[in-house]
Amino acid sequence: MTLLMAIESSCDETAVCLMDDAGRVHAHALYSQVSTHAPYGGVVPELAARSHTEHLDILVTQALNEAGVTLRDIDIFAATTMPGLMGGLIVGATFAKTLAMLHQKRFLAVHHLQAHALSVRWEHPVDFPYLLLLVSGGHCQLIRVQGLDSSILLGETLDDAAGEAFDKAARLLSLGFPGGPAIEQAAAQGDPEKYPFEIPLKNQKTGFAFSFSGLKTALAQRLAQWPQPLSPQDRHDLAASFQMAVAQHLIRVCARAFAMPDSPKTLVVAGGVAANATLRAGLQDMAQRHNGTFIAPRPDICTDNAIMIAWAAWERLRQNPLASDPLTSPLKPRDAFVESPTS
Repeated sequence: MTLLMAIESSCDETAVCLMDDAGRVHAHALYSQVSTHAPYGGVVPELAARSHTEHLDILVTQALNEAGVTLRDIDIFAATTMPGLMGGLIVGATFAKTLAMLHQKRFLAVHHLQAHALSVRWEHPVDFPYLLLLVSGGHCQLIRVQGLDSSILLGETLDDAAGEAFDKAARLLSLGFPGGPAIEQAAAQGDPEKYPFEIPLKNQKTGFAFSFSGLKTALAQRLAQWPQPLSPQDRHDLAASFQMAVAQHLIRVCARAFAMPDSPKTLVVAGGVAANATLRAGLQDMAQRHNGTFIAPRPDICTDNAIMIAWAAWERLRQNPLASDPLTSPLKPRDAFVESPTS
């Protein structure tokens, strides 16, 4: 058995996973910084980096104890090196690189978005190619995943990401942070047809662009004209209506991709927003109507975690068992793993 330790620290979750070469998880330790950033209504990079520094060593020890192994038993170390908040990347990648150097083991650099794209294959035997809707706080892209190292960008957001739109809507409605879960929780008690929002880019007939800034503006304008203080039920109804508009926009664009003659008939969703139950149900229904298949990782694998980082590393090692990256591998706060259709 070959054992790999993976570290994720690209944003506001610190996570460590121990996974063997059969894809079995021996330990997964995660610390969420939600309570740290909640007073600010968003992730504060300096606080995120400090929290990674404070908790990473503790989580490594926790994972080793859970698996009943020591650092000497780890054969390969991996970490997220791009994209993400630079402070967080430095903490996690430097930790993994240092351990690899001290124990004279291999190091693998992992692309955070590619890990999201491949995460579904950890649990499900999904063959290439497949369509991927990658939706998170910082990204909203529709991608054709051709293979392990080949992905084509079909379309992306023209402005805000879907998760960013949820965060802004939650702030406007005073629902708390993070916005996605807060909106979903409030929407569960609301009527999505009570205060309908216009679906973004509803007249778009071709292409696969997304846009969410107009929805945020529409919500802000509606609240500015509200005749009296919002009641709890008003907040629930507005949250449900906003969530429905976001979900319908994402579903419509994916449906257009499914309708292409040469499109793969498997749709995968990944990223933090992929945990949204309304979106999942809508995508499932749409895929069935197009005689396709919809597959999603379980919700805790959609949000940032180290299991997906470990799995992405193993996917690469299955392709090249001798794969290794230098300890000088660069860290990049911004980096796309996809090609444009014309490249």
